[in-house]
Amino acid sequence: MTKNRLSDETSPYLLQHADNPVHWQPWDRIALTAARETDTPILLSIGYSACHWCHVMAHESFEDEDTAHVMNAHFINVKVDREERPDLDQIYQLAHQMLTQRGGGWPLTMFLTPDTHIPFFGGTYFPPRALHGLPAFRDLLSRVAEFYAHNKAQIEEQNRTILQVFRDSAPQFQGDTRLDDSPLKSAREELINAFDQQHGGFGGAPKFPQTPGIERILRTWRRSAFAPEPDLQSLYVATKTLTEMARGGLYDQLGGGFYRYTVDGNWRIPHFEKMLYDNAQLLPLYAQTWRISGEALFGRVANQTADWMLREMLDAGGGFYTALDADSEGHEGRFYVWDKTDIKEALNDTEYAVIRRRFGLDQPPNFEGQWHLYVAATVDEVAAATDHSVTAVRQLLDAAQIKLFSVRTQRVRPFCDTKRLTSSNALAIRALAIAGNHLERPDLIDTAAATLEFIREKLLQEQGLLTSYADGRASLNAYLNDYAYLLDAILELLQARWSTDDLHLACRLADTLLTEFEDPDHGGFFFTSVNHEALMHRMKPLSDDASPAGNGVAVRALNRLGHLTGDSRYLRAAERTLQLAWPAICQYPRGHCALLDALEDYLLPVQSVIIRAPEAQLAHWLTAAAATYSPGRMSFAIAADQGGLPDMLSSKTAEGDGVAYLCEGLHCNPPVTRLSALPGALKKLG
Repeated sequence: MTKNRLSDETSPYLLQHADNPVHWQPWDRIALTAARETDTPILLSIGYSACHWCHVMAHESFEDEDTAHVMNAHFINVKVDREERPDLDQIYQLAHQMLTQRGGGWPLTMFLTPDTHIPFFGGTYFPPRALHGLPAFRDLLSRVAEFYAHNKAQIEEQNRTILQVFRDSAPQFQGDTRLDDSPLKSAREELINAFDQQHGGFGGAPKFPQTPGIERILRTWRRSAFAPEPDLQSLYVATKTLTEMARGGLYDQLGGGFYRYTVDGNWRIPHFEKMLYDNAQLLPLYAQTWRISGEALFGRVANQTADWMLREMLDAGGGFYTALDADSEGHEGRFYVWDKTDIKEALNDTEYAVIRRRFGLDQPPNFEGQWHLYVAATVDEVAAATDHSVTAVRQLLDAAQIKLFSVRTQRVRPFCDTKRLTSSNALAIRALAIAGNHLERPDLIDTAAATLEFIREKLLQEQGLLTSYADGRASLNAYLNDYAYLLDAILELLQARWSTDDLHLACRLADTLLTEFEDPDHGGFFFTSVNHEALMHRMKPLSDDASPAGNGVAVRALNRLGHLTGDSRYLRAAERTLQLAWPAICQYPRGHCALLDALEDYLLPVQSVIIRAPEAQLAHWLTAAAATYSPGRMSFAIAADQGGLPDMLSSKTAEGDGVAYLCEGLHCNPPVTRLSALPGALKKLG
């Protein structure tokens, strides 16, 4: 193929490579047909726009004319945005692990046979010159091309082995299994054993938030909250982790929002990309933990993270962007780090004395001769060191941070990946609905509702959801995560603000999960629909990664929707998936936290509070119902005159100033007809 074809794509990541001398192709029929007809192996490069090492390899190799000449001579070069094509990324990350016996990452570099698209060699980042045991990329290209030309029988044998390993690794239905809470208990022990007592979080460097694990341990505490001996250790693990992340360099102390991860084990120095999906998972956790504890830190971080999402990630036309780059002006972190002189020039002496102590400027530089800000001293410690009152220190900090933020806004901003993904936007809807309730911020609920409307208008078509919207175009059939996350998000939004139209959309999404994604014979949901292009393997992923597993979220959402509507199809599909996943979650509970959350809902079972009241009274009833952190409970406030409801809901009618129907699973207790009696009735539910 004689030219780079990425200029017609909408992915900002692919467009970054449209001017490379490499003859990049998108993953499409034209490229795959050319590879097959010319018997030319495929060089598959998978990355994303905010990936630092993707940029490094692009500058070193893909922009180099000599390297491009070798790539073009020997390969059909295919570039994939892993955020648009998580189906391909999942398959080839797993294949990389099989081939190399090492974990993968980005950029992912895989060499595929032209007919079967099975990889016969691969790696991640390769340098332009041999370094740290890695071969020079250009030399590697020539060796791989020669190997393909002369070792096809060996490659075919290896391909058969890889396909068999894929088949063997797929979850196998074991028949009806008695589900119990043993993996919930095991997950607690695994998380506590992995807990970093000094810095919080789980494990060491590099250190990721591992949000599904934090949510699981917080739910573990809540399960015991009204027991004679509540599990305070689990509560400590969650709050310590959230505290240390918020005080560390993982959190943007000036602008709000969290970076992807830190390279060290004490949350100090991040890779500076900011992902919507990370922040959309952390926002509700901080809001919920503020509701639990009343600690000002959690409320402040939740509010600031929500503000960052609305200020920097929300498109004026609707929907949230995907990510902010780690780099600006060609250097990682340049937008965020500081020279002391810049800070001194922006502040007066009194403000500088406070900021210096607070953010570690009295210590050696921590990032390439500069300072990345983290909380090095508490407000009380700063007050003692500067001879100011605590109140005065807080005022000085607020004033100084406003000034520094203003200075920072004048810098060259990191690149923003402006595509809007259904899955990440669904996580954002869920986050804003939960945070809006707990923080008493109707603006967040407004934005959640508007974002759902954006998806409805731009990404929902008659034939189903699409996964990405960029440059005015929606594209690519949606995946399991898109449907499951959006269904889950709608159920949270309905609890913040009822809309019967949204309930109907939730049922439509659930029906599509059952008809196009479910394996009705063996349980569970495939990552791709029945209408998706045939790939080398159809995945049925169960474990969490940077986001919760789609199968886990689907089970939780279908189980809840089934209890809300009385539709037993949803309940059966949820149970079948838990049956399929049982061996996996028993073998490694900590890696399947989303499924464990769903299992907990299945075992307890889900509590539902259905409020029917005149419009003027709804908010009072809903405030009382949602006053505590209760992840195993759904609360819906539906106006007395609301029509179009399913039978399960329409039978619950309003009386006087309102009534609340308290149900556990499909069993309902006597209705509560006085608002003042609702808190006590809820406490009895636990």
